[in-house]
Amino acid sequence: MLTFDFKQFMFELKDGAIKHVGASNNSATVKLYDIEAIDVREFGDERVKVAFEDDDGNEVEVALDPPEAREVARGIEMLEDESNIFE
Repeated sequence: MLTFDFKQFMFELKDGAIKHVGASNNSATVKLYDIEAIDVREFGDERVKVAFEDDDGNEVEVALDPPEAREVARGIEMLEDESNIFE
């Protein structure tokens, strides 16, 4: 399941194309649940890309700098040691 939360975005549909026409200082939140596949790979020369896909084919990709990728790895290791969620 993929959810979007757009905060005050404005889009224009013209000649079959979608164009953002609102202010550039807005934000959005995207959440993907029920992950079926995960791919971790190099992205360019300096980043790590993590791609998540659900069983409906929805996909979210996140590009992380190495310090961010290490922080994610440490957080998961901490949960494995301290939480019952992995049992």
